[in-house]
Amino acid sequence: MAGLRDKLPLLLGAKTAKALSTALSIETVSDLLRHYPRRYAERGELTDIAGLELGEHATVLARIERVSKRTMKSRRGTILDMVITDGKRRLACAFFNQAWREKELAPGKTGLFSGKVTAFRDTLQLANPEYQLLEPENEAEAVDNFAGAIIPVYPAAAGMPSWSIEKCVRQVLDVLEVDEDPMPAELLKRYGLTGLEPALRGIHRPESWAALESARQRLKWDEAMAVQLIFAQRRHSAVSRPAKASPHTDGGILDAFDKRLPFELTDGQREIGDEIAADLATEHPMNRLLQGEVGSGKTVVALRAMLQVVDSGRQAAMLAPTEVLAAQHARSLRDMLGDLAQAGELGGAENATRVTLLTGSMGAKERKKALLETISGEAGIVVGTHALIQDSVSFAELGLVVVDEQHRFGVEQRDALRSRGAEGTSPHVLVMTATPIPRTVAMTVYGDLETSALRQMPVGRSPIKTSVVPVAEKPAWLDRAWQRVREEVGKGHQAYVVCPRIGDEPPSDKTERPPVAVLDVAPELEHGPLKGLRVGVLHGRMPADEKDTVMRAFAAAELDVLVATTVIEVGVNVPNATAMVIMDADRFGVSQLHQLRGRVGRGSVPGLCLLVTETLDGTSTRERLAAVESTTDGFELSRLDLELRREGDILGAAQSGKRSTLKLLSLLRDEEVIADARTCAQAFVEQDPELKKFPGLARLIADVVDQDRVEYLEKS
Repeated sequence: MAGLRDKLPLLLGAKTAKALSTALSIETVSDLLRHYPRRYAERGELTDIAGLELGEHATVLARIERVSKRTMKSRRGTILDMVITDGKRRLACAFFNQAWREKELAPGKTGLFSGKVTAFRDTLQLANPEYQLLEPENEAEAVDNFAGAIIPVYPAAAGMPSWSIEKCVRQVLDVLEVDEDPMPAELLKRYGLTGLEPALRGIHRPESWAALESARQRLKWDEAMAVQLIFAQRRHSAVSRPAKASPHTDGGILDAFDKRLPFELTDGQREIGDEIAADLATEHPMNRLLQGEVGSGKTVVALRAMLQVVDSGRQAAMLAPTEVLAAQHARSLRDMLGDLAQAGELGGAENATRVTLLTGSMGAKERKKALLETISGEAGIVVGTHALIQDSVSFAELGLVVVDEQHRFGVEQRDALRSRGAEGTSPHVLVMTATPIPRTVAMTVYGDLETSALRQMPVGRSPIKTSVVPVAEKPAWLDRAWQRVREEVGKGHQAYVVCPRIGDEPPSDKTERPPVAVLDVAPELEHGPLKGLRVGVLHGRMPADEKDTVMRAFAAAELDVLVATTVIEVGVNVPNATAMVIMDADRFGVSQLHQLRGRVGRGSVPGLCLLVTETLDGTSTRERLAAVESTTDGFELSRLDLELRREGDILGAAQSGKRSTLKLLSLLRDEEVIADARTCAQAFVEQDPELKKFPGLARLIADVVDQDRVEYLEKS
């Protein structure tokens, strides 16, 4: 018999085990059995070909429509062309120098076809696909292999097609014995969940759709509990250190700032401001996520919180993801505060403080001055990048940390700041993001934070029109895109051109075209379609003073076009910029594209955003771009983003760069499961923070969540 922690070589043989390890990082019985089918095909029903993704390793159940043989022109040999169909769409397949396959690949036959989705002459195809025909003569064997009419289709990889994985799973299930269910019996009974062993058998070899649904529900709970237990432990750890209370001070710098505000705070800003003020007044460390669209007034809310802390004699740190944004934040905070930010200077207000900028690339003299202002407490507000969490930076008394654009930071970085409070205390933490987050994602990815949302649309913002430019199908549209840029500049406006890569990286050994790069595109535009315009370059590896010089020149309209990476994604505010061209837009996520286009339309003139892509129509990537084209509502886009991409990535690369965790759990459709699991996990951790009384739950975390990620998430 085999247990979940058994290694695979003894069960499957060294060669097969190595193939699974190499292709899919599957090492144990648990790894294999939690490599769930991506979808299921029903015997007699073909796979929907629409939505296949260029570059993915796909397995489809389809019918052969036609087969033909031809001679290669460029070199000796033959190509066997085959077209398969799902009845609605067709997919091309090509076999090189394998003419003998023509006899068995007869039109009308049905089979599983597996391979990497590539493009040839703007048509999707599988090159040299592996296949398994489901012929009448082996129907009985196939029915036995797939446990009836429901055929599991697994996430596969080169050299390890879906049916090979299915065979390995079948071998393991034949000898599987789960000695103890990691989920407490009381919880299984309360929520009507099946046991782990029947669930694992049911997910891989379902006897019916009802049995499959029962298995999926149980295994969704495994994922939800594992993740929520981690966050419950992190919440417990975060509040185990008290905070120093910073209640409102009458007649302080906050009251002085409020009296000078040239506008009325919105209802949302007041309501959330009151929540934050109440949090800051307690010895329980605040851990709050503030989300809101670009221009909704998050910075004012954060500044008022920082001033409340300064009034209590403590300091506030504001952490930005890039030096460009950190410098801009420091400038805007000083501008908003005026003489209230000029402590010790001629003309400074009586109860003024100081806003100090501290970044990693500052010169020695500047850095020494900033460090002294920080350690002495002279600077009430310190703005910087990740350099602020380095050991060499000491605060007089850090009372509040404001993290801007949390999605650009890892959990570890935020926790490093949490430990910077004086005398064993933890500073209050306010996390801000302009990327709207659905409630279930907030409960999962930001499970240790209370959430607040500023939902008002930006005041005075102009509409932004977004269009996809499909250059593979309509190459002339790219020429028109550059004409539109020239037209905007001709009207006295400015434009951004965004590229996914800098261009100074070492060459890659990958065969596909690398993403478009800033250092290649800028000179091409300067000497080509944008000749005569003033073109500037901005990217993250430029020295800080150069970046600042370029941004100031662009803000002062001394440049017409700024060719940049995503360093302009957040916080950059140039109202005269009305157009943006995003090259290789398919390389960016939905939320990132929404953030990027938020840089235009910030003045009185409507904005234009053009999404340039070579991806083909009908792919899920084009669906994502079409979604961005269809709406400028960030909250709606955040839901569309979840629908269109693999939801496991939410907790994967977004947080730690490790492989995905959520394979079954839908952050859109399983809100009830996530909420119930959060409640249960909180109760278990309150009883026993280290889960020593619940060893099954500790094992569940190890089985479901990648161990490297567990260690990453738990650092605090």
